[in-house]
Amino acid sequence: MTDNTVFPDPHYKTTVLAPLFEGAKAHFVEPIRAINQAHLLMLVETGILDQDVASDIANALVDIDKNVDVNALTYTGEYEDYFFLVEAELKKRVGPDVAGALHTARSRNDMDHTVFKLVLQQRCNDLIKLGTNLCSAMIETAKRESDTLIVAYTHGQPAQPSTFGHYLAAAIEVLLRDLDRLTRARTALNKCPMGAAAITTSGFEIDRHAVAKSLGFEAPLENSYGCIASVDYVTGLYSAIKLTFLHLGRLVQDFQFWSAFEVGQLYVPNSFVQISSIMPQKRNPVPIEHLRLLSSLTVGRCDMMVNNMHNTPFTDMNDSEGEVQQAGYAAFQSGSRVLELLGAFIPALKINSDRVRQNTDASCITITELADTLVREDGLSFRQAHEVAALTAKAVIAQGAGLASGYDAFQAAFEGDVGHASKLDKKAYLKAVSPEQFVAVRDRFGGPAPRALNAALSGYQEQLDQILVPHNQNIERTSNATKSRNSAFAQLTKHREN
Repeated sequence: MTDNTVFPDPHYKTTVLAPLFEGAKAHFVEPIRAINQAHLLMLVETGILDQDVASDIANALVDIDKNVDVNALTYTGEYEDYFFLVEAELKKRVGPDVAGALHTARSRNDMDHTVFKLVLQQRCNDLIKLGTNLCSAMIETAKRESDTLIVAYTHGQPAQPSTFGHYLAAAIEVLLRDLDRLTRARTALNKCPMGAAAITTSGFEIDRHAVAKSLGFEAPLENSYGCIASVDYVTGLYSAIKLTFLHLGRLVQDFQFWSAFEVGQLYVPNSFVQISSIMPQKRNPVPIEHLRLLSSLTVGRCDMMVNNMHNTPFTDMNDSEGEVQQAGYAAFQSGSRVLELLGAFIPALKINSDRVRQNTDASCITITELADTLVREDGLSFRQAHEVAALTAKAVIAQGAGLASGYDAFQAAFEGDVGHASKLDKKAYLKAVSPEQFVAVRDRFGGPAPRALNAALSGYQEQLDQILVPHNQNIERTSNATKSRNSAFAQLTKHREN
């Protein structure tokens, strides 16, 4: 069959190859440069490539970096992708035989997944740093607000008093678990695919460990088939990111509810409030809406990445490569915006104490402690004490009064149900139904009372410090590897001079 067509078809060029080329320009230039350096150094160290030849290649690569303006490049279709463009530029400088030697014992397959991991490493490092900054800000805010009373809600209704610090502590625990998941997902990026070549490694006596170390990885990823086929480093990472922002989105939704006029227990400062163009009385805490939106966008983008891998073959394939990798970076972008904004927003928030006290009294949310007090002081069973407390609450609500003014209703309920007056005088009653007493007596492990909460917050800081250990190790290892590789590569470029 005669075929006179020429690659690339113009439609394939504009719809696939050109966008991929632009993506490579934006994201992959530096990782490809690092891989070329590390692989070339390994070829010399193992004796696979003559040092004179390697020096010529090294100098040509330097010349390409100096004289090819990557940002100014447009896709012409002359070369299939950015990899082949670099190879073509090498050929111009050292000839096809010498240029082709750089590709000894490697493939675009192992190069691609190494590139993807290198990019994800940096983006994940940045995300973890923003996440730990947010966690630190939340811990400090929880300390500051450890005594600040709030109304805690269940099923959308006032439930019990707590403190803003105790509420934030709950969110901190979740964030710490999310950061731990994210850090463990980052660990999966520490194994290097280089040396797998197309699928089965190489007949050349390459040193995969040397390349991995030179690129800042902990070690090579062992099974060569898995190097080019497994994508759990992608699905695991984006699953961990998704959970982080799914959970933060729930916190943001509470802020929206708490700041509503009808609830009014959360005060958002003016610096985070926008005004209406027509209704001058309105204070719109619009950043909350953006936080919720960006959190949801991040969750959706992570779902896209994971779902894209569903029912794909266990092999090297475009479903897991350049186009989808580049699409996934949007999750880091929107997620980073959430973490940065929340890190500033949460410390700026204040609780409207007057409104909290009004809502606490009107909703009778301290009634549980009244029942507990009756068990301790009057010797009632909890079920009988609960009945007296329920009758008291029902009476004051029917009167449109608050629980603090319900002492007479309480005594009437007690005598009616028990048959005699309670031991509690009015002072003791007021103490029993006060939100301060409610919090103070809940000094159990994990509770809102100061001793329990302060102990928890100290523990959270210790957990955060432990999460930062592998993060800092990753940063240091990458930095040291880059310095070492650049030094060795610079020496290789000078070999001809010596």
